[in-house]
Amino acid sequence: MASVPRARESGTERRDADGAVVSLRGAALAYGDRVLWQGLDLDVRPGEFLAVLGPNGSGKTSFVRALLGQRQLSAGTLTVLGRPPRNGSRHIGYVPQQATLSAHAMLRARDLVRFGIDGHGFGLRLRTGAVRQRVDEVLESVGAAAYADVPVGLLSGGERQRVRIGQALATDPRILLCDEPLLSLDLHHQRAVTELVAARRRSHGTAVIFVTHEINPVLGLVDRVLYLARGGYRIGTPDEVLTSEALSQLYGTQVDVVRVRNRITVMGVPDEVAEPPHHPELPHGVRP
Repeated sequence: MASVPRARESGTERRDADGAVVSLRGAALAYGDRVLWQGLDLDVRPGEFLAVLGPNGSGKTSFVRALLGQRQLSAGTLTVLGRPPRNGSRHIGYVPQQATLSAHAMLRARDLVRFGIDGHGFGLRLRTGAVRQRVDEVLESVGAAAYADVPVGLLSGGERQRVRIGQALATDPRILLCDEPLLSLDLHHQRAVTELVAARRRSHGTAVIFVTHEINPVLGLVDRVLYLARGGYRIGTPDEVLTSEALSQLYGTQVDVVRVRNRITVMGVPDEVAEPPHHPELPHGVRP
């Protein structure tokens, strides 16, 4: 597939004419001859909670990277807040997959949040006092003030995710991208993380795009599901997409969706080929 050139960027942030904060038309993404997804038409509106589901190799993380301006589409168009995506936008909060950090790492929780404020590399930097105050406010808002000065490597997985959400929200973004934020968390911390995301959506009308392998922890929050598989996709409410009929059509083979006590289990999904290696991003300027 031929790459689509990026349109010229204007000097101001704006929404699409129809109010969508993310808009894709005929979008496709491929690695060589392998098509992850194609023909994708999607609008995400302010305050919407979109869950992105699919097996390994279906292109979920690649979808997020395209929204971040880190991966160009193979075909079609994509606009974020009315313009082509760009890396480092202050209007997009990003919670990456958890990276492994040494217990001896000196990076503190407050340092991680500060990267979210002044680590974008453009625009005027805030005075030190103003940054410190904002960091304290953010840590308090996500329930992480008690370990603000603790090295990140010593935090539990749930504590670290609180800090990462704080980092993503530090610039008051209009879109929050979460890439597998519940991985390796127990049920208690899964609930804590999803409640933080839900609270932000309610209080600020922030659009949430939430990549996950497990729909059940966010099932009560989701407006729509984008399910990626076998080069295709389905979009709709959970009741429309997460059915045996819909997923069997998507996979081209029998897939059973079982619902028990408001929990959903998808059975019989074929094995997928793993997508190209992805290394979770660390904050700007930090190296593994």
